[in-house]
Amino acid sequence: MAEIGKQIFHDPLISGSGRLSCASCHEPGNHYASSAATPVFLGGAHLDLQGRRSIPTLTYAERNPNFSIGPDNPTSEAAPAIVANAAATQRGGKNAANPGAASANMVPQGGLFWDGRADTLQEQALGPLYDPAEMASTPEKVTERVIHAPYSDTLKQLAGASANASSSLLLAEAIFAMARYQIEDPTFHRYNSKFDGWLEGHEKFSPLEREGYLAFNDPAKGNCAACHVDTVASTRLPPLFTDHQYEALGAPRNMALKANHNPSSYDLGVCDRQPDGRTALSLYCGMFTTPTLRNVATRKVFFHNGVFRSLEDVLDFYALRDLEPKRFYPVSKTGHVEAYNDLPVQYRANLDTTDAPFDRRPGEQPAMTPHDREAIIAFLKTLTDR
Repeated sequence: MAEIGKQIFHDPLISGSGRLSCASCHEPGNHYASSAATPVFLGGAHLDLQGRRSIPTLTYAERNPNFSIGPDNPTSEAAPAIVANAAATQRGGKNAANPGAASANMVPQGGLFWDGRADTLQEQALGPLYDPAEMASTPEKVTERVIHAPYSDTLKQLAGASANASSSLLLAEAIFAMARYQIEDPTFHRYNSKFDGWLEGHEKFSPLEREGYLAFNDPAKGNCAACHVDTVASTRLPPLFTDHQYEALGAPRNMALKANHNPSSYDLGVCDRQPDGRTALSLYCGMFTTPTLRNVATRKVFFHNGVFRSLEDVLDFYALRDLEPKRFYPVSKTGHVEAYNDLPVQYRANLDTTDAPFDRRPGEQPAMTPHDREAIIAFLKTLTDR
């Protein structure tokens, strides 16, 4: 099934245009992320429509827990029980030296996509497949292709008599096959970066990489490990550099996205995952998933809207967001800096303004010096799979 899934993953004829496969955006040669420098991908029936968000990597996705709102346990990959009154709980701080200190907080966590709206790899595959601005296909078109594709006979043999008698079941088996491909093919989870070699004791960091590792874990500097957990969990599996949780960081509005030309249009992350989310999940509006940092140095755009084009830009934003806001946000004709311009005022209490490096106020020194940022980027480059 995994071998069939690989063929489907690379098959452009399942798309509405007949020219896009899953691999068109999730490129095997770039760790199943996009190598394009554009903030979002162009898709649709004529490949002329912008996707909604930047393309996340598919590497290591098989370890994501299901979406839930529950107690903060950043060192566990198991989904907590959903707590009915979670929306009434306020956000707490997070610290790289003790990421479990906020365990009493109720937080959104788990799921796939930037807003966690899919729990399984099958659900994740169906999202872009049927999105009119992405692969722009339909169940009927995918089924027709699956029935007549070169891999059809093998799929039918493995799926069995029930699937042969039901086109909807055969389609479900095809999507299942793609999930098996992502689970079984080792290129989706190599764990062979320099960091993994260091973790196993047979490689050494350079002096600059070591400085970056220490700054990454320093709660008074980068504090990165508070969210991008880099320790081995009780499962003994290597770290994924994410706690699978969500944060509102106030990324600048990306005017390269046509949707953002409408001043009343906002992408609010977690609270847009369901129709009533802006009310029911209002405490989480503006929050997007904390992505894995594995292979991050090979990416060309960053954040959910692709607003930043380099790791240098990202680290500068983390260090200087509230100290030099003019560097990131537009300035009005009256000289007012329109900070957090991609998050409506009523949701700005959700912003992270308490955890380093976002705990600085105008006039204070940044948590990270330029050298700290340079060193952290050197460390991040050790996370690239070979």
